[in-house]
Amino acid sequence: MDWNYVSDVLDLLLRFLHVVAGIAWIGASFYFIRLDLGLRPPAEGDVRDGVSGEYWGVHGGGFYHSQKYRVAPRVLPEHLHWFRWEAYTTWLSGFALLVVLYYVDAGTRLVDRAVADLEPWQAVAISVAGLAGAWLAYDALCRVVRSDLVLGIGVAAMVVLAAWGAGELFAPRAAYLQVGAMLGTIMAANVFFAIIPAHWELIRAKQAGRDPDPAPGVNAKRRSVHNNYLTLPVVFTMLAGHFPLTFAHDRAWLVLLGVMGLSAYLRHFFNAWHLGRREWAIPAVVAVGAVLLAVALEPSDERATAQAPPSDAEVRAIVTERCAGCHAGVAAPNGVRLDSLAGLRANARAVERMAIDSRAMPPGNATGITDRERDLLAAWLASR
Repeated sequence: MDWNYVSDVLDLLLRFLHVVAGIAWIGASFYFIRLDLGLRPPAEGDVRDGVSGEYWGVHGGGFYHSQKYRVAPRVLPEHLHWFRWEAYTTWLSGFALLVVLYYVDAGTRLVDRAVADLEPWQAVAISVAGLAGAWLAYDALCRVVRSDLVLGIGVAAMVVLAAWGAGELFAPRAAYLQVGAMLGTIMAANVFFAIIPAHWELIRAKQAGRDPDPAPGVNAKRRSVHNNYLTLPVVFTMLAGHFPLTFAHDRAWLVLLGVMGLSAYLRHFFNAWHLGRREWAIPAVVAVGAVLLAVALEPSDERATAQAPPSDAEVRAIVTERCAGCHAGVAAPNGVRLDSLAGLRANARAVERMAIDSRAMPPGNATGITDRERDLLAAWLASR
């Protein structure tokens, strides 16, 4: 069976699984942070039973009453749901997608020799090392640094370094995905190495008839809050591959940091809302930042006016040699058929975005399109 077909099938199945599991994981994170920040003092009798806070909600035609214990209930319930497989499935499916789409085809998707002259195996090794290194560095910071402010500054510095480093090593689209995968690895590892073990400590202590140590639970809560703030930045890196105006910018790593910072700040607005604070300055700052980014990312039209338009024959030769190998027939990516001048005209905006404004296509410049050929395409499209 043809590998390209198998790759497409795996892409579809794994991407669907990744999205569904991610929705479940992020939804649980958002809900439990909302629940925790919205806790109110419990009734006097519940306090004696060890309850630290309660939350009343209405949803789906009914009332719900949730309680949180200071450490653990006196008696373990018979049925106890664990929130972990959402995280594990999201990471495993995401890593599988990384392997199928980027590691197997690293020479095209992961490597861009205009960025760094890496062999495919070197790029894959660096990527995997980056995933593991991100967790080790973050975990070490969490173990050493007690101040949340100092820790936040340290993690932010790590993200800056990761964004810059990925931009210096990988193809632009892959660089964004690499940073997102590093943060996603931190989030999943938090669940596996910190949050779930803390839950086991509570349960084993109750089963052994001893008072549970609250320290692991406090650490688990800290890591859970970190995950909550990382969700929107990671989601952006998953979506950014569809928007070359971001990842193909000359300073793409700064664009990535800008969007990540704004999205994490917006997440803080909702967390503050759950605490009863309406900090309207936050969405205002995010909106202004988004507008400034949009203005800064607007592509220049200098290339389109730099020269007289070429002939149809010249353009046909460029498209046939550089683009039509993939963009032909009904299976052309995203339906963008470039096997004729009519197809090129019909998909002019997509060509401008992907091959001229952002230079995202061909991936890794696998077909060797030159700057002059891009300029000729731009001039021809501008004249239509």
